[in-house]
Amino acid sequence: MAQYLETDVLIIGAGGAGMYAAIAAAEAGVRVLLLDKSLIGRSGATVMAQMTVAAAIGEEEPDDWRFHLKDTIAAGRGLVNEPLARILCETGPERIWQMEAWGVGWARKGNHIAQAHAPGHDRKRCVYVDFLNTGPASSRILRNQVRRRDTIRRISDLIVTDLVLQDGRAGGAVALHLESGQPVTIAARATVIATGGLTSMYDRNSASANMGGDGFALGLRAGAELIDMEFVQFFPIGHLAPRLIGMDPIMWDPFRYKLGGRLLNGNRQEFTHNYGAPEDGRYVVTRDAATYAIVREVAAGRGSPHGGAWLSFEHIADEDLRAAFGPVIDRLADAGIDLTKRAIEVYPIAHYHMGGLRVDDRLATTVANLFAAGEAVGGANGANRLSGNAITEAFVFGELAGRSAAAIADSGATPDIREAAGPYLAEIEGARGRTGPGPSPTAAIATLRTLLQQDVGPFRTAAGLTRAMDGIAELAALLPEMPTGASAAFNQQLADWFGLRNMLLVAKSIATAALARTESRGAHQREDFPGLDEAWTHNQVIRLAGDEIQLSRGDVRRLAPKALAL
Repeated sequence: MAQYLETDVLIIGAGGAGMYAAIAAAEAGVRVLLLDKSLIGRSGATVMAQMTVAAAIGEEEPDDWRFHLKDTIAAGRGLVNEPLARILCETGPERIWQMEAWGVGWARKGNHIAQAHAPGHDRKRCVYVDFLNTGPASSRILRNQVRRRDTIRRISDLIVTDLVLQDGRAGGAVALHLESGQPVTIAARATVIATGGLTSMYDRNSASANMGGDGFALGLRAGAELIDMEFVQFFPIGHLAPRLIGMDPIMWDPFRYKLGGRLLNGNRQEFTHNYGAPEDGRYVVTRDAATYAIVREVAAGRGSPHGGAWLSFEHIADEDLRAAFGPVIDRLADAGIDLTKRAIEVYPIAHYHMGGLRVDDRLATTVANLFAAGEAVGGANGANRLSGNAITEAFVFGELAGRSAAAIADSGATPDIREAAGPYLAEIEGARGRTGPGPSPTAAIATLRTLLQQDVGPFRTAAGLTRAMDGIAELAALLPEMPTGASAAFNQQLADWFGLRNMLLVAKSIATAALARTESRGAHQREDFPGLDEAWTHNQVIRLAGDEIQLSRGDVRRLAPKALAL
């Protein structure tokens, strides 16, 4: 029999956005249940982030949120939801100062917070914690703040399988407790999806293992809309070689823009200018442009020995490297890497997803009482995210979603969803203990990741996307009969079955939108449709009708010009 829980606000996902949402909701005076399929505050993207947080605090040089917004809109290639991006940029400084008050320890230069000049920004705007510790430090502070609030209940190892609707409104969720194997029903007045993005669905990625698009699938099945699903950002300089253990594969970005790392092809020549992205000695080319340049250079036969590009700091003095990154240089030395004597090899890896749940300015989805936060939100970044905006998004949208959900919860009654939860509990029971000759869910996930990497990666064609759609359909047809193992407790095979169920729906959403968008824009690059097409300056919206994906066009939300004027 399923355990039955009640709360005012249910938050699904306990990374940076989820924890910030929990704190904000608790501060508003409601009861919060914060759950995660892994460990509270130790999963998701925020805890892994080693880099910077963009906010126009003006500590390093004069700044204004409107300048930050202008850069965000420019990076988004015409598809940014400008009112949503305004919330991100205008509220970002407030969240930075709140984290400072909580003790995060932003790096300082003299008597002020230090700020770095990240790619795509017009000035030094990005704050950070010393020695690539931004994400872990931020997560630690948020965990401490969550623990201090008695009205926040925390549950780890809880896999949400479906959202439950009551009278057309989000009324909570059904979940599987991995440790015990027990199903759980959670009734809630309001629900926040803060499950992060989808990049672990790709073979080469920088994500934690639980970034498999769960929130997108949960929302879509419940009737919510998705937007901009075709836009998957590939981090251009993910570590490729030599072997590097225990360090983040995206660690080279701050090295590059703080110290001036040079991107070189296999002939040791700079090359981004050949693809319309001159660096002019500043090394701040945007991520989509760098990804394009590296992939095309490798395809032309001018790659490094392992099929990437060289990233060289050999022109930087050892004392300058140590002044900027101190202990990290020693860790690299322990791995046999001396940056003054050898270049490393890099190649694009899946890093972030610009699309997600379609929301309004309260972060409410198209389903009543259902909200989204962090990377689960679509629209604020358009076709390409500006460097440094990801953690800002977690902080700002987490706080706003928690506050908005609390306002709804404070004015309503807790629904009784026992009857409505019945079919979803039956789904869990039906998936248990299945045996058979088919591929395991774990193996099928590996197949899906390879398929997406090959055909729905940085560069796409109609033939490849069609091939991907066929492969996704084949796996979906096998899903009902895939073996899930006999054990109840700690059944990872059963957990993977539910994960694959979500991944297949999300993968189909990405491929459908990518096939429809017959142009190249931002992180979506079609080799058979090169170049941006102004006729495609609109968003693509996805809904689910039964088991079928419906795709439609949506107008891009704009601000009045006076809203951007200084």
